Amino acid sequence: MDYFFQQLINGLTLGGVYALVALGYTMVYGIIQLINFAHGEIFAAGGYLGVILLSYMASQGLMDSHPWFGLAFALILAMGYCAMLAMAVEKVAYKPLRQSSRLSVLLSALGMSIFLQNGLMLTQGVYDKAYPTEFTHGGFEWLGVRVSFMQIGILLVTTLLLVLLNTLVFKTRIGKAMRATAQDKVMSALVGIHSDKVISTTFAIGAALAAAAGIMVGLYYGSVRYDMGFVPGIKAFAAAVLGGIGNITGAMIGGLIIGMVEILAAAYIPAGGEYKDVFAFVILIGVLYFMPTGIMGENVDDTRV
Repeated sequence: MDYFFQQLINGLTLGGVYALVALGYTMVYGIIQLINFAHGEIFAAGGYLGVILLSYMASQGLMDSHPWFGLAFALILAMGYCAMLAMAVEKVAYKPLRQSSRLSVLLSALGMSIFLQNGLMLTQGVYDKAYPTEFTHGGFEWLGVRVSFMQIGILLVTTLLLVLLNTLVFKTRIGKAMRATAQDKVMSALVGIHSDKVISTTFAIGAALAAAAGIMVGLYYGSVRYDMGFVPGIKAFAAAVLGGIGNITGAMIGGLIIGMVEILAAAYIPAGGEYKDVFAFVILIGVLYFMPTGIMGENVDDTRV
């Protein structure tokens, strides 16, 4: 039983990260019915900016005296940078094709994903970059379950960001504008909502969450790599589909489920650790076959309004 609860903590930690990335997919789809396949590279860019900032602060001795302040500073800067990067991607790759066919936009998204991944490779190199180790030490044991301070930090940051996002979407004017644009762009424009600004804001919010997830993944696993966004991006997309693409609450639930299934399957299935990346795709196929609208019932076909 102790082993099960240990894996439960690990699954919640990983699932929270997947939920943050999945929110970017589901928010963009909810607004403009686009699967932003460049989102995984935004996640990787956030991880790289985090390692650059934290490594610099560590070299200046700031991480020894104020490690959590340094982490908060790196999170804010990385989230802001990736938000601006995503807005630029939207302006360059998606906005000119907004009235084009879905296939054209899909190809543009794939092309932007390749462009950003190769940009990371050329600027940061092909080798892993290690994160500072100040946050990897320490923790406590309770009832036989070992919980590190890193896991607690990831869970707290993830929970805080999810609460802030829910507040933004359901309690603010910009959130109301986002929901109105997702429901009917023409009618929202008639009542004075600037759809272009809403779309850019949606990209920025999703990218900021992905940047935070990228830093937390880098801290959790100890390093980042230029192609680190591909597999987590696909898993997060599976989580968004599982929860109901276009539904924010569904993306959160889907991310937690994918993380839990991956960790528990790797722990309890013989040789499951070697095939842990497969389980997300098995779930995706099963959901598309048996429950294509996802847990929260969002439509995934062309009839959605």
